[in-house]
Amino acid sequence: MTRMQRRTMRMQTLWISIVGVLAVTIYAALAAVQILVLNPLAAAPGRSLDEIHAEMSNAGESLMPGQAFFILGVGIALAVALAVVAVCTAAHPLIPAMGFLVLLMLGAGGYFIASFGAGMGLADAFGIGGGDYSPWARPLYAVSALSAVALVVVGVMAAVRPRSAPATA
Repeated sequence: MTRMQRRTMRMQTLWISIVGVLAVTIYAALAAVQILVLNPLAAAPGRSLDEIHAEMSNAGESLMPGQAFFILGVGIALAVALAVVAVCTAAHPLIPAMGFLVLLMLGAGGYFIASFGAGMGLADAFGIGGGDYSPWARPLYAVSALSAVALVVVGVMAAVRPRSAPATA
């Protein structure tokens, strides 16, 4: 591999890492907004967010924002760690690409876990089911599903791509 090819691969790894961290961060941010704002407003129509918080507090319940931020923050921390390792080790661009696809794919599970406490708090305070009432969880699930498909496609492409011939001595 020439110097120019190595430099190109390093730049690809860097850009994939930047885009990957941004994608995971945006996913987590949308999940947090869904859990703490959009879903409560949809679950208790006609009430403001302050009224929802007050009624939940009177019922001894909470949206548990700390729990949601912590769980969603784990995904962001993993994305940053993946990016740092990939860039510092000059990993092949496929490695961080597949890693970020895995993180986005697992985001649906992270969203479910992060939203569980808030959903149960809403259910207990308002006598409703604890599921999603806002349609804005669907894009999160769609991104996770598309990431799973993309992961398979990238894996197949990596498996069938032509390999360079080994150097002869």
